[in-house]
This record gives sequence, structure tokens and C-alpha cells, in this order.
Amino acid sequence: MTLPLFLAAAAEQASTSGPIEGLRQTFEHFGVEPKFIAFQAISFLIVLVVLYKFGIKPTIATMEERAVKIGAGLKYAEEMQAKLAAAQQESAAIVKKSQVEATRIIEDARKSAKDFTDKQTQEASARANDILTKAQQAIELEHKKMLADARTEIARLVVSTTERVLAKKLTDADRASYNEAATRELTSV
Repeated sequence: MTLPLFLAAAAEQASTSGPIEGLRQTFEHFGVEPKFIAFQAISFLIVLVVLYKFGIKPTIATMEERAVKIGAGLKYAEEMQAKLAAAQQESAAIVKKSQVEATRIIEDARKSAKDFTDKQTQEASARANDILTKAQQAIELEHKKMLADARTEIARLVVSTTERVLAKKLTDADRASYNEAATRELTSV
């Protein structure tokens, strides 16, 4: 509010006298001393320079440094986010590959187990057939042995019965001839 009054008074003084003389009179009228204003202006400039050098300039430098750090932090965060996304994709690919590999291993194991079971079944079947063949051969041998034993026993019984029937004692030569005859007849049966 004083500024408009001051300007109005200065304009009135300037119109009555010269501009500089009018300004000086206006200053004196209001009690303004030009030398104090000059000292205050110089003091203000000194304070402004000191504040700028020791307050504003370091603050601006610190703010710029922080802005750089924040920018670097944001850039690092973006890089880490990109790396995280890449790592997630890589881990998903590894999991998928592992699942495929596990499925393949399971299928291979099933196939191997089936092949092993088939092989064991074939081997068991072959062994069973071998055992049956050997058993049949053993039965045949036993049967032939029994037939031979039975023939021998029948021949001995025939000779013994014939000897009793004839009631005479046979010599070894007679007995051998009867045995041969009985054996021929039994083998032809």
C-alpha cells in the first residue's frame, strides 16, 4: 500500500522539479536515505551470494545427485524386472522340459518293465516246456524200464512155471533157451 503512495508522491515531485531532484526530495520526505539503501542492497547481495554458494547451490547439487540416483534406481528396477521376467520364462521352460523328460522316462520305464515281463514270461514258458519234455522223456524211460523189468520178470516166471510144470530140473542151457524163446514171444507182443 505504501508503494502506490510512494510512486504518486515521486510523480508529483518530479513534475514540480527535475526528475532526480524530485526523487531525492521524495526520499527525504519519506525518510529514506540513499546511502542506507545502497548498504542494504550490498548486504542483500552478499547474503544472496553466501546463501547461493553455501545453501542453494549444495542443495541443488544434492537434489540433482538424488535425481540421478533415483533415475539409476528406476533403471536398475526396470532391468531387474526384465531379468525377473526372463528368469520366470526360463524357469517355466525348464519346468516344461523337465515334465517332458519325466514323461519320457516314465514311458521308457513302462516299456522296459513290459519287455522284461514279456521276456521273463517267455523264459518261464520255455523252462516249463523243457521241464515237460524232460518229464515226458523220464516217463518214457521209466515206462521202458518197467516194461523191460516186467518182461524179465515174466520170462523168469514163465521159466519157473514151466520148470515146475515139467517137474524136472532144467540145466543152464535149457533154461537159457527157454528164456530166449519167452523173450522173443514177449517182445513180439
